[in-house]
Amino acid sequence: MRIECPHCGLRDHGEFGYLGDASVKRPEHGETDMAHWNEFVFQRSNPRGAHFEYWQHNAGCRAILRVERDTLSHQIQSVALEGEWS
Repeated sequence: MRIECPHCGLRDHGEFGYLGDASVKRPEHGETDMAHWNEFVFQRSNPRGAHFEYWQHNAGCRAILRVERDTLSHQIQSVALEGEWS
């Protein structure tokens, strides 16, 4: 699998570190309900098809990217720098 870094160009996925599911919403700061934190930390879906993930270009510019990847084919649909999507 190859990821197109906006700064460094097309690179092998070995240069990147997987940071997790980009669709999971973190509970608000100060949230005290442990059920919300349990859901955030431990309960993850295993999606099939297009999915958003965070990756960091560890062996390059160190940018954090939001990658849309198909979990069945590993084909990458889009890549954006963290904070640049709507």
